[in-house]
Amino acid sequence: MMISTGAPRKLESYVCGEWTRGTGDGVPLLNAATGTPVALVDSTGIDFRGALAWGRDRGGRALRAMSFHERALMLKAMGLALMEMKEEFYAESLATGATRADAWVDIEGGIGTLLAFASKARRELPNTRVLVDGDVEPLSKDGSFIGQHIFTPLQGIAIHINAFNFPCWGMLEKIGPNLLAGVPFIVKPASQTAYLTELMCRRMIDSGILPDGAIQLISGSAGDMLDHVTGQDAVTFTGSASTGQKLKTHPAVIENATRFTMEADSLNASVLGPDAAPGSEEFDLFVKEVAREMTVKAGQKCTAIRRVIAPRQHVDALIAALSAQLDKATLGNPADEGVRMGPLASLDQRDEVRARIAELQADAEIVAGNPDDVRIVSGDAEKGAFLNPVLMLCNSPFAAQAVHDVEAFGPVSTLMPYDTMDEAVELARRGKGSLCASVFTDDPSVAEEMVIGMAPFHGRVLIGNRRSAKTSTGHGSPLAPLVHGGPGRAGGGEEMGGMRGVKHYMQRTAVQGAPRLLSAVTGRWIEGADSQQGTHPFRKSLSELQIGDQLVTASRQITQADVEHFAEFTGDTFYAHMDSAAASANPFFDDRVAHGYLVASFAAGLFVDPAPGPVLANYGVDNMRFLTPVYFGDTLQVRLTCKEINPRATADYGEVRWDCQVTNQDHAVVAQYDVLTMVAKTWAET
Repeated sequence: MMISTGAPRKLESYVCGEWTRGTGDGVPLLNAATGTPVALVDSTGIDFRGALAWGRDRGGRALRAMSFHERALMLKAMGLALMEMKEEFYAESLATGATRADAWVDIEGGIGTLLAFASKARRELPNTRVLVDGDVEPLSKDGSFIGQHIFTPLQGIAIHINAFNFPCWGMLEKIGPNLLAGVPFIVKPASQTAYLTELMCRRMIDSGILPDGAIQLISGSAGDMLDHVTGQDAVTFTGSASTGQKLKTHPAVIENATRFTMEADSLNASVLGPDAAPGSEEFDLFVKEVAREMTVKAGQKCTAIRRVIAPRQHVDALIAALSAQLDKATLGNPADEGVRMGPLASLDQRDEVRARIAELQADAEIVAGNPDDVRIVSGDAEKGAFLNPVLMLCNSPFAAQAVHDVEAFGPVSTLMPYDTMDEAVELARRGKGSLCASVFTDDPSVAEEMVIGMAPFHGRVLIGNRRSAKTSTGHGSPLAPLVHGGPGRAGGGEEMGGMRGVKHYMQRTAVQGAPRLLSAVTGRWIEGADSQQGTHPFRKSLSELQIGDQLVTASRQITQADVEHFAEFTGDTFYAHMDSAAASANPFFDDRVAHGYLVASFAAGLFVDPAPGPVLANYGVDNMRFLTPVYFGDTLQVRLTCKEINPRATADYGEVRWDCQVTNQDHAVVAQYDVLTMVAKTWAET
């Protein structure tokens, strides 16, 4: 176990399959609470060109050979392995200034993000190496020339340059999507807390779960790494806007149009709705949320609430309530029981926050907390980077500038009054683009006006109220299924967002050609591609079934008695099925018509093989459309074609998607949809 006590260890980089120490003396990294040395960091002498090339070649080839489901299972195995080691990471995390609760977000939250991506990928992505994007685009009248968009993995490397505040989550939330996409990565953590990232990377590499070249680590400066990027690489950056802009405008990034995603400064706002008066549940929830966002990770969160926007008449009550809540935030060494808020990550960071508070005082006054009179219960007041939570008040926010421009990246928030909802929305917008915002209200009209007004300026908006209080993850919690990023000064990028995040590391390509050839590329049957008939496809297991296996059924005539029986049996007596005069007056029908669901039911009766066999269950239909009315006397026939096969890697069955086309006696399509079934991988007929 690597606990940050005793002599500092020299961190190593993992490049080209080896752990490598920098050739310099190294920069000392200090325990945030005690000031004692934890580690030395240095990347002098690293061959960055070689590291990128090795990852692209070795890691890229191995990952691209895997299917989406195989990569998802790899992520799951990694997440479960890391979860078994979590106590080692918690122990190392204490030196960063994080309490157990703070570290839970970073460590278990990060690991949970990996597991969430693994789960979503197996549910939402096919067990293939190519991802189909959207529907087929017809490009000729006879269907002989079509187009299809597909996603394939970039053949480069993902370079992640991360911030100091989340040394685990910051890495894991980025590598989940890029590994699912089939792209290797190299992570460069911020030096101040790199010892925790290095420890987690060691454990990931020791596990042997990731293929060679999939993971590399730089402990220390990024050196000339960006000099060697190509148009197949992707760079993500989390940190200050000024540094991000420098990296984004790096000559090689510009010349090669390298994908660059930035998460930068963010003056996130939280708004107290005009209906949320003191004494209301929303007022109390708002107070708790603001105080929590100020004190969790000592306010060192890119999503923390920096601007508190409230009705003018409630400002005094809000100051009193927030002051009382912040007084409960016991400040001290996070290793000690009872401490609720630890120090900032370093003395330099504390000096930086104090300097930003001084700038904010041009527009605002301190109404709670003294940044120069730190009160701690444990730790070293001189060597530890402790800072009290500081609440400021800007009475004239529309005449102010600093409160909308300056971010104090610590336990600091500024309260701003508003008189109308339009003013509240405008104040939120003056952050010039943020990662997230929140509004606390129980009034639907307030929620509508506030969210629609704020959404163009924010990557995420939380509506907080009594009905979701027990289940809400809160203002500042990025979640794997949702986009994490924001417009404007927040960087203009997006991360996570479920499977959207995976596509950031893939190339969308429009492929044009004949259906038969596009079907071979996508692994999905397309209208006009080859098909084959013979044995009923429902008698075939996954080991026998092939894309294009097809059944053309016998026909069945629809009678008035069928329609009336179905209507009475189901209770669906809609006039178009039962009243000839009313149906004829309808612009879509000439007379009474059969129910769409009757058509689908009769279609199933035509194509289902009733005997026990490899088809285990029908679990739904997709994209069902009723295209031509069915009248009494019409005759229906079904063409059922195996469209897509997705075997499950850890089960004895898989999903099969069938193209179901129902036609009438004139060969007009009356219904079109996909039938979804579970099919056994093998089946022995008895």
